[in-house]
Amino acid sequence: MKLGRNRVWLVTLAIILLSPGGYRTLAEPDAPFTILLSNDDGFDSPGLQALVEALAPVARVVVAAPATEQSGSGHGITYREPIFFHQIKLSAGVSGYAIQARPATCVRVGVESLLESKPDLVISGINRGPNLGIVTFYSGTVGAARQGALLGIPAIAVSMQGDDPDDLATAASFIWQLVRHLRAQHVLRPGLLLNVNVPAGNQHGVRVVRQSIAPDRESYERRTSPRGAEYLWSRWTPPADQDEMTDVGAFAQNFITITPLRIDQTDARELDSLGKLELEELVPISRDAATREGFARGKN
Repeated sequence: MKLGRNRVWLVTLAIILLSPGGYRTLAEPDAPFTILLSNDDGFDSPGLQALVEALAPVARVVVAAPATEQSGSGHGITYREPIFFHQIKLSAGVSGYAIQARPATCVRVGVESLLESKPDLVISGINRGPNLGIVTFYSGTVGAARQGALLGIPAIAVSMQGDDPDDLATAASFIWQLVRHLRAQHVLRPGLLLNVNVPAGNQHGVRVVRQSIAPDRESYERRTSPRGAEYLWSRWTPPADQDEMTDVGAFAQNFITITPLRIDQTDARELDSLGKLELEELVPISRDAATREGFARGKN
């Protein structure tokens, strides 16, 4: 076992020892703990399968995931078209639905139409590739988790660097330990939204950090198809941030990062600043009146 994984397991061992009651499953006999799994890589992805294998022995797991890959769909929704679905069966006795829709819609359809009861937790992932900083706005993985939070369900988005099977197993096991700890500490409140990213190979530990706002880079190369049609090809570079108290910076140092995200996007500082401008006193006027007023001012 690699040294980095030893360190991660030391963290999870501490979680076990500090949690009330020590080692327990997520489910209680009188109140089964239900986890809805989704993602943006598709219902048959190795990342989702890793979560199924880690969580099914300790909780009731159901799946509502896209029938096909939906990477980069953000919080896009599927509407104004039929939403086809079919039942699926995965390993460990887990069943669910493959849905022809974007990830956020898959979660909403699952919760509001397909599941018998509201789940206790939504987990989206494990995504193939990290979702850090402003990339969370593009991510279908985060979009699916966010939809769970919008529905009043605690939600976790989890992404991992690479697709090594051992790393997937480590990431899935860490999520299991994280959920157990959060539940034991009564932190899984309605609307909670966490973004978790797991580096490949040797992890140095776990850090709870803020989201980086460092910009990404994207250019568009102009090309010509064999039939003479011009098109653009995207060349994208992910954000870079040296601040180790951000998700981008800590992840670059091989830390597992946990970032709490907010549904309320209101800028409190600007809200106060704009409130001082007395904009409420502005009176809407018609376009014709605005044109006449602008013309009159121009003559003066």
